[in-house]
Amino acid sequence: MRIACFLDEYPPFFRGGLGTYAAEITPRLAAAGHALSIYASREGGGETEEAEDGIVVCRPAVPDPSPLLPLMLPVEVTAWPADSQHYFASNYLRNIVAAGDLLTRGEGADLSVSHDWLSAPAGMLVSASLRIPFVMHFHSTEAGRSPHPSPIIRTLENRAAVQAAVVVTVSRAMRDELITLGVQAEKIRVVYNGVDAERYSRERIPEERVRDLRRRLGIGDDPMILFIGRLTRVKGVDTLLRAFPYILQEVPDARLVIVGAGEMEGEVRHLAQMKGDGRVVLTPSIISEEERILHYAAADVCVFPSTYEPFGIVATEAMAMGCPVVVGAQGTSGMREQVVPEGPAICGFHINPFDPHDIAIYTSLILIDGALKRTMGRNGRNRVISYFTWDHSVQATLAAYREACRRCER
Repeated sequence: MRIACFLDEYPPFFRGGLGTYAAEITPRLAAAGHALSIYASREGGGETEEAEDGIVVCRPAVPDPSPLLPLMLPVEVTAWPADSQHYFASNYLRNIVAAGDLLTRGEGADLSVSHDWLSAPAGMLVSASLRIPFVMHFHSTEAGRSPHPSPIIRTLENRAAVQAAVVVTVSRAMRDELITLGVQAEKIRVVYNGVDAERYSRERIPEERVRDLRRRLGIGDDPMILFIGRLTRVKGVDTLLRAFPYILQEVPDARLVIVGAGEMEGEVRHLAQMKGDGRVVLTPSIISEEERILHYAAADVCVFPSTYEPFGIVATEAMAMGCPVVVGAQGTSGMREQVVPEGPAICGFHINPFDPHDIAIYTSLILIDGALKRTMGRNGRNRVISYFTWDHSVQATLAAYREACRRCER
């Protein structure tokens, strides 16, 4: 297939899980014999155009929309902050430029694919212009992400879902959310995200590197609780910090390591000072993948108390590294499907992400019980290898793409 793929995040630009997804899935689609034309944002750098191994990546230049903002923006957007207005208009132009670039090349495509609302217009325009199938991926929704959802973004998501021959999403929990939002159930296909289990393997990390990281963090041999993620409300890092004093009551030498960047950095720093008893280590930045793997290797337990998490890539990464996980399991939570909380395949615990006591109880239990920790770690890696590799994701994605093509042949 010739696949025209439109997305916001693509290496070297990473904002969240979509960037990781794009970095992993696209080379595997190309390796399976498919030709990909990727249209992505210029944020984070990268060449305007580059080609390698069946993938052409285009990051079109977009003119500054400032002179035309009053003419371009929907009424709702004119009430947004100035930088958000500019971003919305720039993104809108990027979609038009990307769609026009693909059409101008005249090379055609068999399938048009978009991965979020930011790239949906280009995917829909190319689909309509070339009369080819359109697939919309939902990694999340505006209604789930935001406490005050934008009507214009919700409308854009809804139109993309209506036009799509097939809608691909990342968990059964996310499928259920889409159905409640009006997406036709019969066109939704669930494709789990994956992890590279060879790269994410505890066995390839020398103990000296783990000891060195612990020295750099200043935690020595103390039990290490790890949070990696964006410092945003839905990730639950504030509730984890409120849980930490209760964890210290059970495990007085515990350390909490927080890695991530986001708009809550100031609040997280304040809570760490108020609740951490000097035992919280904060790295307010996005670290490299290799450094992230090293953090997993050093951790005794990873805690991800998200209140909204269609699929938690960090949870599968931790599981692949043999680290037990404690995950939020209310609302739209794909982590309920990723993590087995009981029985012979237990690999972590489900918790109420709004309850600091619940987080503390189950985190402490893992830190106290070494045998349980080892069992969970072993089971977690086995579960990833069985269900959550990128090879599984590629095969399921291609099945959905072929179905979209068949639907449009009828």
